[in-house]
Amino acid sequence: MALGDAPWTNRLRRTLDGEDGRPVLVLVEGPAGYGKSRLVRCLAGAPWTARAAREVWVCGDGDPPAPPVGDRPLLLVAEDLHRAGERDLAWLRGVLERAGQGLAVVVTYRPEELPVPGLPLGTPPPRYPSQLSVRRHRLEAWSADAVRRYAAEALGRRCTPEAAARLHERSAGVPQVVADLVEALRDCPDQPWYTPADVDAVGVPVRLADLVLGRAGALPAPQRPVVWAAAVLERPAPDTELIAVAALTPREGRAALAGALASGLLVEADDGRYRLICPLAAQALRETLPGPLRKELHGRAADALAGHRPVSWPALARHRRAAGRVRSWLRAVEQAAHEAHVLGESARYQEAIGLLEQAMASPLVSPQARARLAPVLARSAVDGLRSDQTVEALQRVVQDDSLPAAVRGEIRLDLGLLLVNQVGGEDGRGVLEQAAAELREERPALAARAMCALASPRWPATGVAVHDRWLRAADEAAADSGDPAAHAAVATARVTLATMRGDPRAWTLIEDLPTTSTDTQARRHAARGLCNAADAAVWLGHYERAEKLLAEGVELSVTSGSPFTEHTALGTRLTLDWMLGRWQGLAERCEAFVAATFDMPLISSDGRLVLGLLALAQGEWGRAVSWLSGERGTAPEYVSPSQAAAMSGALVRRELARDEVANAAVEARTAWEKVARKGIWAWAAELAPWAVEATARAGRVAEARAMVDAFAEGLHGVDAPGARASLTWTRAALAEATGEPARAAGLYREASASYAALGRTYARTLTAEGAGRSALTAHAPHPRADEANAADAHPHPDAVDGAAHTRAGDVPTADPRIATGGRPLSLTGDGGDGPDTDAIAELAACIEQFTELGASWDAARTRALLRAHSPAPERRPNGRPAYGDQLSPREREVAQLAGAGLTNREIAATLHLSPRTVEQHVARAMRKLNLASRQQLAETGDDA
Repeated sequence: MALGDAPWTNRLRRTLDGEDGRPVLVLVEGPAGYGKSRLVRCLAGAPWTARAAREVWVCGDGDPPAPPVGDRPLLLVAEDLHRAGERDLAWLRGVLERAGQGLAVVVTYRPEELPVPGLPLGTPPPRYPSQLSVRRHRLEAWSADAVRRYAAEALGRRCTPEAAARLHERSAGVPQVVADLVEALRDCPDQPWYTPADVDAVGVPVRLADLVLGRAGALPAPQRPVVWAAAVLERPAPDTELIAVAALTPREGRAALAGALASGLLVEADDGRYRLICPLAAQALRETLPGPLRKELHGRAADALAGHRPVSWPALARHRRAAGRVRSWLRAVEQAAHEAHVLGESARYQEAIGLLEQAMASPLVSPQARARLAPVLARSAVDGLRSDQTVEALQRVVQDDSLPAAVRGEIRLDLGLLLVNQVGGEDGRGVLEQAAAELREERPALAARAMCALASPRWPATGVAVHDRWLRAADEAAADSGDPAAHAAVATARVTLATMRGDPRAWTLIEDLPTTSTDTQARRHAARGLCNAADAAVWLGHYERAEKLLAEGVELSVTSGSPFTEHTALGTRLTLDWMLGRWQGLAERCEAFVAATFDMPLISSDGRLVLGLLALAQGEWGRAVSWLSGERGTAPEYVSPSQAAAMSGALVRRELARDEVANAAVEARTAWEKVARKGIWAWAAELAPWAVEATARAGRVAEARAMVDAFAEGLHGVDAPGARASLTWTRAALAEATGEPARAAGLYREASASYAALGRTYARTLTAEGAGRSALTAHAPHPRADEANAADAHPHPDAVDGAAHTRAGDVPTADPRIATGGRPLSLTGDGGDGPDTDAIAELAACIEQFTELGASWDAARTRALLRAHSPAPERRPNGRPAYGDQLSPREREVAQLAGAGLTNREIAATLHLSPRTVEQHVARAMRKLNLASRQQLAETGDDA
């Protein structure tokens, strides 16, 4: 609790500031590590204590302070009262019994270490005078939300929600334990994400170990077994269970329990059960127990848990393993996996997978037992969420020649599915092809499953014809098997392939998915089919349909127990929200999603893509590249073709904005060849406008026209409204790049209308901006070179609202739009008849929409373009406003872009200025904001 939240602070404040000078005593109690010292520091530093004299006395460390004298209010703080001797307690009781006006006394203590329980001031209790106000404040453990907030403040967004939950679980919310764990995590600053495994790797903090082991050692020997039992059980347990595991008689057990409670080692839970102060305390004790003793305790714990109903199979498995009971341990592991499969809960899957991985890696497990467990692990991992250890374990199993071929084939199938669905890349394809061949004759149902995976169009390096062949083979294998799950897998594969290629008949196929089947595996296939169709609908441009399919797919994934499919749908939701302009809080949701799935690149790729696209729109170009293709991005081999095209489109756009046309053209050609090889042209929608523009501006106009023709031909007969809007946009970009601004303006407006009908706010605004830009270019003549140079020959150092100026050669470019935004610098040259007011209004609306979205780079670029085309009468007169120490509008704009990471050259290209002018604006902004380095501009955020 923060100091200002404590109800007794108002009473304390009134005493010390003279508002109500009656004396007050505050008894602050809290177990070790609950923040008493921190509260005292906050109290001593509170501004409302400044008028008072202050005395802080740590009991047991020297004599108490001199008796208070004088009329000045006094704050007396006595820390660690549980350490005070009788003489010190008598002195404090005397002070309180004589308490007069203006005296405030705060004492802190550990209730578990008081010589007389419940009496912090000893015996006899003080005779409190009637005017003394006495309050008690009990410090509590932090809630899960408080731990999450503390971890987020200390570790930033790298702390995943799962890691924060693990911090709370292992510490039980003890503030000092949380602080020590977080401090240890901070020692790894290069860690991209903190996970539960990272929390576990920290181990037991030294302070906690010293406290727990010291208290346990101080207990009489007959009382220690009950503490050992609590350490082995770890979870809260009733007294009878603790006594049984400790192997004590009832009388001995009651005495031992009372002693452990009095020592503060054990605490009583709300339901009458008992536990150690936190799970890490249990770990500290277990690690010091001799092996034979620990083994006996785990054996008795297993016996106790076996009698529970329902049985906690994971807990029972752990105890039996620690007790060395191998056969019963493996039975419990299998039961835990079966329970997870039946219930379909993600957390149970993860727990069962961990148990199975332990068993597969143990030298105590025979080859025969491993052969029995391997298919269980494989099935659990495919339905749940895998780990790297799962992949490694299955790879070892399929290389074991001692296993029957059918067993190896089944495991190879699951390994291939694991690699394909959750890891990504091409590695899984060869595994699946081998599995399909091994299983076709004896296990056609499983062979059909492998073939269905190979029929998925998400493979980046294979064409659609290959997927068609695998789908036909899967259909034949399923027919031979007669298995309902195999038929469901084929139905799902058919829906996936048809929807992703934009087949107009695909949507009727969804009705064939067995969503209400009594076969659980068939329903899981159906859930996958719905979620795949939803993903396809997003990339095709059927957004309402995508919403409906996502809702149905997620619901069926949850009810049928398929966490993997559920997570893929969550990723699709992020992409959908990006496309529909639902950007509020989207970056935070993406970061949380990536953190939760960071070791599953295929699943996390949606979040990484959207984070890159958001960063680009906000002008954070370094972050954009990092998420799209850098250290934070998904490796190309793990990205689906649709995502790869979108990522390349964003990278091409960035290079164009930086006037790196050659780099943009290289990226465009590579990405375009991949789309052409795949043959699903709807997936070129997020790439085509930028790729064609880059190619044309690189001087390869014929190639750019051929690209447009290929895109149009590839969309023939394809149900992809998003791609058709993109095709119009692409034609507009080509017309603009090849000097046909009037035609470009019309095409841009047509594309903008199409995107508006689809609800694509950002794409609609980008194309509307293109329409306005092209209209202005078509409306006015280009400036004479001598006018452009003269305009910037002597720019006023604080010019902010006038026309943008670009010195010839400052921003070398093959396209005038880079330097001038696609319009002339002067609108009143020979033959000019004034600006296009409709286009100006169009651009003004774009600025408003970009700003509302949060696309700050786009807004800044369009604002600069609009300023340069404002009618001459509206331009401000010569001279400049006196901004003094405040940032001018242009300085603020430049500072925000510089803080986002753009270079002077990139800012110049965005705002149509010279790099020299940008440099001056940055320098003045830093001086006015009193910043020492350019990097600090990023920290000022919106304050810049």
